[in-house]
Amino acid sequence: MSLMKTLMGGSAALAVTAGAALADPALIFDLGGKFDKSFNEAAFMGAKRWADETGGSFREIELQSEAQREQALRRFAEAGSNPIVMAGFAFADALGQVAADYPDTKFTIIDMVVDAPNVRSVVFNEHEGSYLVGMMAAEASKSGTVGFIGGMDIPLIRKFACGYAQGVMAANPDAKVIANMTGTTPAAWNDPVKGSELTKAQISQGADVVYAAAGGTGVGVLQTAADEDILSIGVDSNQNHLHPGKVLTSMMKRVDNAVYEAFSDGADMETGFSVMGLANGGVGYALDDNNAPLVSDEMKAMVDAAAAKIASGELKVHDYMSDDSCPALSF
Repeated sequence: MSLMKTLMGGSAALAVTAGAALADPALIFDLGGKFDKSFNEAAFMGAKRWADETGGSFREIELQSEAQREQALRRFAEAGSNPIVMAGFAFADALGQVAADYPDTKFTIIDMVVDAPNVRSVVFNEHEGSYLVGMMAAEASKSGTVGFIGGMDIPLIRKFACGYAQGVMAANPDAKVIANMTGTTPAAWNDPVKGSELTKAQISQGADVVYAAAGGTGVGVLQTAADEDILSIGVDSNQNHLHPGKVLTSMMKRVDNAVYEAFSDGADMETGFSVMGLANGGVGYALDDNNAPLVSDEMKAMVDAAAAKIASGELKVHDYMSDDSCPALSF
């Protein structure tokens, strides 16, 4: 693969490889870092898959501050990148300022809707995938108490939590769900120490399965769960391999597919609103050699049956984003 072009440093000065095609796509990671083993890393893996398959190259940047969002978008657009993909809802304001200034550039934003003719807005039915892993948590729990640890306290993460709690209660109406958020600022996505502390606090309340939807913070959750000999549930990327035999499953949010599809479509990318859920493979749960001994045939059959009903529309999972209430959990 040819050398990637990268925006570097606090000023995000653009370094472009000589002779590179100006239409190279670009990927902008959210705060928390490319290798967060979760959301950003899933985005990177989609871009890498496209590059490996096509022999193409792409530009990328890991933001160091909120102030870089608009600057990065403008610099990539000025350099001719097309399309430009943003991993995260927090790009919405910056994209709203930039998109109209570059009408011939296509943009993809993940986890937020920006209404502009040259923007593809990709959102996920995280509540559906979280429902499935909630069912698995309830089935695996011996104490009847399970936990959820979110990153930044925003409606999107409450959507994960609410779907999870509904799945728990569907499998065990007598179960208890403990939910905590890491913080109220973007720093909550990259605080594994706080994730560890919250995990220990939930364990002290009886939790023996903990689901982390917290970006890089979740690394601390999964590590502490393994150290304390309870089960964890990963998110976004397949995190089963981080602690084999200790991660019950991972709620797969196929951010990689969203990036791969945008890069594959290129400058001809169709814009508009796109929803990725169970029905089209946008979310699901991970099963591999690392967690297979933890997932019984009965558990798998139960979850797969629920997934089929959700995909067909027979089973509706309440979406916190459409109605900020949660019938199975109090925040």
